[in-house]
Amino acid sequence: MLRTALRNVLANKARLVTTVLAVCLGVAFVCGTLVFAESSAAAYRAAASKDFAGIAVTVTPKQPPPGAGGEQAGALDDALVRKLAEAPGVAAARPAADGSATLNDADGRPLRAGKAWANLAAAYVPGQDGKDGRHPLVEGRAPRDGGELAVDSGTAAAGGFKIGDTVTLATDGPVLKKRLVGVVRTSDSRVTAGGTLAVFDRATAQELYASPGRYTSIDVSAKPGTDEFRLAETVRALLPADRAEAVTGTAQASRQATYTGTLTRGHQKMPMVFAGVSLFIGSFLIVNTFTMLVARRTREIALLRAIGASRRQVVRSVLWEAFVLGLVSSAAGFVLGLGIASVLPRLLSTSQDRLPDGPLVIGPLPVVAALGVGVGVTVLAAWLPSRKAAKVAPIEALRADGRPPTATASRVRGAAGLVLLAVGGGLLVSLTGAKDASEANLQNAMYGCALVVVALIVLAPLLAVPVIRLTGRLTGRFGITGHLARENALRDPRRTAATASALIVSTALVAGLAVIGNSTGQALDRQAAAGLGADYVIGSRSTMTAIDPGAQKRVAATPGVRTAAGVADSTVFTGGAVRRIAGVDPATVGEVMRLDFAGGSLKDLGPGRIAVSATVAREQGVGAGGRVNARIGQNQEFTQYTVVGVYADNPTAGDVLGSLADVQRDSFLPGSVQRILVRADRAAVSKATEDRLRAAAGNSPLVQVKDRRALVDEAAGSLADLLTLMYGLLAIGTVISLLGIVNTLAMSVADRTREIGVLRAVGMDRAGIRRMIRLESVTVAAFGTLLGLAGGLFGAWGVGSLTNGAMKEYSLTPPWGTLLLVCLLSLTIGVLAAAVPARRAAALSPLEAVADR
Repeated sequence: MLRTALRNVLANKARLVTTVLAVCLGVAFVCGTLVFAESSAAAYRAAASKDFAGIAVTVTPKQPPPGAGGEQAGALDDALVRKLAEAPGVAAARPAADGSATLNDADGRPLRAGKAWANLAAAYVPGQDGKDGRHPLVEGRAPRDGGELAVDSGTAAAGGFKIGDTVTLATDGPVLKKRLVGVVRTSDSRVTAGGTLAVFDRATAQELYASPGRYTSIDVSAKPGTDEFRLAETVRALLPADRAEAVTGTAQASRQATYTGTLTRGHQKMPMVFAGVSLFIGSFLIVNTFTMLVARRTREIALLRAIGASRRQVVRSVLWEAFVLGLVSSAAGFVLGLGIASVLPRLLSTSQDRLPDGPLVIGPLPVVAALGVGVGVTVLAAWLPSRKAAKVAPIEALRADGRPPTATASRVRGAAGLVLLAVGGGLLVSLTGAKDASEANLQNAMYGCALVVVALIVLAPLLAVPVIRLTGRLTGRFGITGHLARENALRDPRRTAATASALIVSTALVAGLAVIGNSTGQALDRQAAAGLGADYVIGSRSTMTAIDPGAQKRVAATPGVRTAAGVADSTVFTGGAVRRIAGVDPATVGEVMRLDFAGGSLKDLGPGRIAVSATVAREQGVGAGGRVNARIGQNQEFTQYTVVGVYADNPTAGDVLGSLADVQRDSFLPGSVQRILVRADRAAVSKATEDRLRAAAGNSPLVQVKDRRALVDEAAGSLADLLTLMYGLLAIGTVISLLGIVNTLAMSVADRTREIGVLRAVGMDRAGIRRMIRLESVTVAAFGTLLGLAGGLFGAWGVGSLTNGAMKEYSLTPPWGTLLLVCLLSLTIGVLAAAVPARRAAALSPLEAVADR
């Protein structure tokens, strides 16, 4: 039986190529993603380890207790550096004054400002040789005073900086301008992953990030043969009690690698989604292929049974065949996965988000996953058809070419499909009353969508007849070839449904994501238009950074500006929840915010008086004229505030509106504003005005100027990932669907050799044969696309109910252009998939085909 299985593999090798490709794709995505994840994690660890090479212990200030002021930072001074340098086992003690700095590039635009966690700054601290080992110079010299600066080579290239240029930057205060005198090299994984590094002279860095004569950390290196853990105990004994702590260099490197890897973990999720989808869709192709192969070998299996083979041996034979195919597919997929893993870093890296370089790391997990996925999926896919074939009685199999499904089997399939559809549809319908997109509701939506798609796949053989008869009216316009194509598709509804399953899944995914993405984008447009009256918003990139106090006056004086209203943002604690409060001036807020009041107004807004959103009013059970207890920002005492109005939820206003004076007094940055809302003359809304506003705001890298379009794009930040995922899933579904239809048609042509010979004998030319096969392929593709669109639209409607609860402006808005493109693509798949089988069918000789047994 083993030899029989191997012979069958070799005998059907041409027909099984598409099955191998389907399994290979799934294995490649899984293995490629696992290798990429391990390689990127190793690259982060290596970069962090190199950054901490030679550092045995790092000393840092402890978190100060309440009321300690700045005493903790003062613990690390030159006296402590000298004391540590003289300790037993210490080779050297290197102080550091590190912080963060955001730079403008040569064109005046913020450089990599979206990665504030990786915009680093440090002091150049030379050793006894006059060089800083942490920041070796590549070009120029080290900064010597407060007017000079050095940057790393990656930052210099990204910003277009050259030695002698004036660089504009900001830390947490006003704009600084410094002359670039040097370029350094760094192995800090945060910088190599797409961040920036600014290097100051020691005194300047101390003034910016600690205090004169003080440091933010001290790195201690060990003498040869000294254990870093014992050295850490020695260092701890020399530190000021409760003011500083010592951590080994190994622990520091591990912390940094973990932190950086966590921030970039999203890169590993999308490939895994592709892997899962490709396996899910590919499994239908594998099941369909083995079902057809077993059906074509019914007589062969009957002969084996007749000469003594048991059912178990028949099953084993098919499973051995699947095992060999899975093994070959796993090996090919693993090799292809290594190629994917080597390409992914370049595909996922951008100028703003660069992944570190490093060799591929192939651990045991990708190898085990390749075998488990490839062999496991293939064997499982072959198990059901093999058992079904083994149950056929030998005599019955010898006299019948195939057995149509019994009425009982069809009824069972129909009942199971309807139950799945009812459960999935019920879950989605139940979400129409949901008011929020909670985790539980989102899970119910996902389960509901999955059950609906599975139900469509189960019901597909029963739906094939009415749907294809309906669409067959179009193919009927092609005459007898169109009629034959429709009847061929209807001849075996189970095979047609199995072939279309891949298209059903991929089309449902793409259609659902496209509808949700388009509807959300439209809702965000309407939300911005409804809540924001300003044309520009000037804000800080950091929530703990204020805008230059003089910027509001300069902005108001900018040509074309009608109103410039400062907004102080903070937090307000009320009803056991933390909410956003915006401090505004009632005289100007009406010009820059579109507020719809259900009760009261802003005219009485002032000290001790606030306005609340409809959501807060409902949760607090308060209306205009009511009172609430709240505390703003750093104020430790609750105060009773009078509610002067209740407005419709507004993302620009936030949860609560208070007077500018109240919020500025109690905010974490007293007297500051975090936003300036600008209303401009209609003719003045332009790129030139945006540049003038940025200049009026001090051209600080920490300040961003956004128009209405940019605000909508920011709110829809996840939509870009959604679109990428959508097109990626479409590509996967397209490839696997193409393979599935090619496989099915190739076997179908082989099964219908005599039939095609008869058609050629009675006068149908080769062009007619090719047209018939193409129309059959297009019919199957159209059937899968229609069911997929129906499932995707229904799922998008159910998920959209959750979005509507959180975003009132949301309404189901299908992107008809995109959906039409999906339909045209599916029909194109049908035409392309039929190319090879149609050519093979047309090439058959009529006499040989009629004589074929």
